[in-house]
Amino acid sequence: ILIIEDDETASFLMAEFLKDSGFSVDTVTTATDGISYLKNRAYALLLLDLNLPDFSGFDVLSNINSTIAIPTIVTSAYSDINIKLQAFKYGANDYLTKPINFLELEARIWALLSRQENIQFKGDEKESLFKIENNQILFKNIPLSLTAVEFEILSLFLKHKDQTLSRDHITRSISSVKSHRLLDNHIRNIRKKIEEDSSKPIYLKTEYGVGYRFLSI
Repeated sequence: ILIIEDDETASFLMAEFLKDSGFSVDTVTTATDGISYLKNRAYALLLLDLNLPDFSGFDVLSNINSTIAIPTIVTSAYSDINIKLQAFKYGANDYLTKPINFLELEARIWALLSRQENIQFKGDEKESLFKIENNQILFKNIPLSLTAVEFEILSLFLKHKDQTLSRDHITRSISSVKSHRLLDNHIRNIRKKIEEDSSKPIYLKTEYGVGYRFLSI
């Protein structure tokens, strides 16, 4: 998750709550830095303040929506309905008025992530073994018991099925996975939950010397 918020105290508190909930979080305080992060890193979701020191949040939405598809929740002190409607017009998926209730924020994040995944996989017969419903990944219609980080990792693979993802790409995309060794440990745990024989994986394959690949079989 990327937070673009110029109030450093609010940003810190929000980030710490989300990290405690298992999310990987980066924070920036300007629109310029936010756009740069979005164009150079992969995020599952954006939390965007409208009142930024260099450009407005509307400028951020206008800039990224032509090139980057990312679920976005606007967090703003503005409660005026016209501003809310403008945010949705510019591409926001949800809008929360400050002060933010963090439990509500987390619930909205999960709802938005699940909705995005359901849209992505709708009608994809090859992915019928793996579905995301109610904040869970289902394997053969059975909910997988995943940690928040495992959920992020497996979701990343499902978004890039049949593509080899390097270890560097994955660790850049999921900031709480700090090292290749930690990533490998998470991969082993995921395989134990989706593979019949985790030592001979058929879904989550190792591409030796490079990274991993999820096969849509």
